[in-house]
Amino acid sequence: MTTVNRITEPWGERTPFSRGERWPVRVDTHLADGVSDADVDAWVQSASLLHSNGDAMDIAVKDGSIVGVRGRADDRVNHGRLGPKDLYGWQANASRDRLTTPLIRVDGELVETDWDTAMKRIVDRSRALLDEQGPSALGFYTSGQLFLEEYYTLGVIAHGAIGTNHVDGNTRLCTATAAEALKESFGCDGQPGSYTDVDHADVIALFGHNVAETQTVLWSRILDRLAGEDPPRILCVDPRPTPVARAATIHLAPLPGTNVALMNGLLHHVIASGWIDKDYIDAHTVGFDELSSRLADYTPERVADICGVSADDIRRAAELVGTADRLLSTVLQGFYQSHQATAAAVQVNNLHLLRGMLGKPGCGLLQMNGQPTAENTRECGADGDLAGFRNWSNDTHVQQLSQLWNLEMHSIPHYSPPTHAMQIFRYVEQGSIRMLWVSATNPAVSLPELSRIRSILSQQRLFLVVQDIFLTETAELADVVLPAATWGEKLGTFTNADRTVHLSDKAVEPPGHARADLDIFLDYARRMDFRDKDDNPLPPWQDAESAFEAWKKASAGRPCDYTGLTYAQLRGGSGIQWPCTADRPNGTERLYENGQFFASPDYCESYGKDLVTGTPVEPTEYRAMNPDGRAIFKAAEYLPPHERPSAEYPFALITGRTLYHFHTRTKTARAPELQAAAPQVWVEMSAGDAHEHQISEGDLARVRSPRGHIDARVRITDIRPGVLFVPFHYGYWDSHDGGRHERAANEMTITDWDPASKQPIFKTSAADIDRVAGSSDDTTATRPPFEKSRNEARS
Repeated sequence: MTTVNRITEPWGERTPFSRGERWPVRVDTHLADGVSDADVDAWVQSASLLHSNGDAMDIAVKDGSIVGVRGRADDRVNHGRLGPKDLYGWQANASRDRLTTPLIRVDGELVETDWDTAMKRIVDRSRALLDEQGPSALGFYTSGQLFLEEYYTLGVIAHGAIGTNHVDGNTRLCTATAAEALKESFGCDGQPGSYTDVDHADVIALFGHNVAETQTVLWSRILDRLAGEDPPRILCVDPRPTPVARAATIHLAPLPGTNVALMNGLLHHVIASGWIDKDYIDAHTVGFDELSSRLADYTPERVADICGVSADDIRRAAELVGTADRLLSTVLQGFYQSHQATAAAVQVNNLHLLRGMLGKPGCGLLQMNGQPTAENTRECGADGDLAGFRNWSNDTHVQQLSQLWNLEMHSIPHYSPPTHAMQIFRYVEQGSIRMLWVSATNPAVSLPELSRIRSILSQQRLFLVVQDIFLTETAELADVVLPAATWGEKLGTFTNADRTVHLSDKAVEPPGHARADLDIFLDYARRMDFRDKDDNPLPPWQDAESAFEAWKKASAGRPCDYTGLTYAQLRGGSGIQWPCTADRPNGTERLYENGQFFASPDYCESYGKDLVTGTPVEPTEYRAMNPDGRAIFKAAEYLPPHERPSAEYPFALITGRTLYHFHTRTKTARAPELQAAAPQVWVEMSAGDAHEHQISEGDLARVRSPRGHIDARVRITDIRPGVLFVPFHYGYWDSHDGGRHERAANEMTITDWDPASKQPIFKTSAADIDRVAGSSDDTTATRPPFEKSRNEARS
């Protein structure tokens, strides 16, 4: 059983280990009050659905209900450990306000109905729009929390059966830049590294990645290395004083929106100091000379002036990563959701190519995910990609899919790039998309500039379908609401950020009339009577396992090859990393061993884009530049953000995450321990800025941007001066008086996105702050429990 309070001590007890050793086992368990191990009827295999780490766990079942969880000791990802969201988040499944029956809008109100009535409304509207306008009238916006089988089914229905190009997911908000950065450097998506690289690295560099709060178990692994005999040195790039920053050897806190300049400065000094592997560069890459030339002007002094960090610290950081024997780098939202996102993330790839540090233990690169199944959306073609990491611009790849799906090639849209999420909502706003199907996500809280998003989703001409487990802020605006089953209530597989595939078995029945997302999609396909060119039902599968077997055929021969995996193989032991084939039956720990990449012109997933403009590279240009399929150095000039602090709005506003919540809190706020740990939104500011604005810890302040405002309690920290931080999780569904209080961070964020990845920008809005009222009776409530525990220990 867990022996420490995992709210105040979220990373648990230390199990120190040294470089090259195996991470020790520690099995974390949490059961409902009054339930013991002996009371459990069954332990059912699964993994976490509340972050991207992929912590393997078993679900405890008693009398047909979930009563707890325990970590899986044999799993390669967590060796038995669970984080706070793992330990407590399962309680949301049994919330009294679960959706249990379909809803339809009648006279402006949502009323209960049966499945036939709800599905008839959707089918009738779909057919009418297809007859009137064609496939372009329909759009799909999905999640990073469904299962692989569901994404692949959705992709076949949308891209194949309907033929719409308007398919994306909220993974556009969290992981689109990860995918794009990997395509730009290596020709294809797919994480080069592995979590086991933590066990071997002597330097770990975290670029905009607050791993301590977004992936607590991975941070536990790093903490255990730090507690061992030969701890790695840590580089942290983050404007905030996160737990990672406090543990770092070097902490760089650049001005938001200047990541490209900072990375260019680091690379400049690495090259100038000769800390590069010239033999590796010559044998396995293209573009080094152009990169070196572009970096010539980015001296530490110039970069210090742009970023607001000292030139000496830039040199120290460059020496740290430039002289490492085994360098592991991770990247997340601090880069992905900021200005010039792809350009900045690609420079981290460039660092590893310069050092020749790929494909070896401890020499890893992890362009991380924000959600548990974001990797699957990318593999399966549910987020603007083509299934199996195929290239939209390569007719041979499209022909492969047409053969797999038994369709005419022209019926699969590839006449233009897939429609990204921000463009989908623009098309809805303009009226060309007239039916939008939203599954397992909540754009009415998670997208930028919420007043605009609410207006779009409320249009009378839009037919909005929402498929979810709760009546979210988005579902409240829908014409039809479909009650879905969730983790623990259905069968399927999902893949974490280091390519580890886990099986999640069905532990309990879903409540009421809720159905698995896979069953809902297949029911829609049958009612629409979708057919392949031989008049067979499309998709042809009937259940999760047959969908998985169909997916294996789609993945065969592609980088994300699943052909060596079966449900039986995934039961009972550890998750397995793809590619997993007959030649590699135990999976593949690292990609790009011996400098072999997925970048051949005939094989690559993408020909790349211009990092500044987003203009696609033409196939002929790519073939001329990279005929042998090498890794690619891509340089980018720094450009200032589109919106910068001004006299009226003197602060740079960044949004982000807290340890205790996930996405828009639809699950975590219904877990009592997690909600109590972070019950309300807050704003973080520096002591100097607070003094200047006559604001004290715990005061209620109004934060405003040109687009909106929120009221939040103040936390005073060592955050970089001139920067405000607000967590984005807090929406409106649990307002105590039923009203909509202004507390969602995205009331203030800007409608803007990265030109290459199309990922929205949440970290460069301009803002101001003013005191509204004094401290509440319990000002300590503004502090996270783990910080209170740390401060108490110091005293």
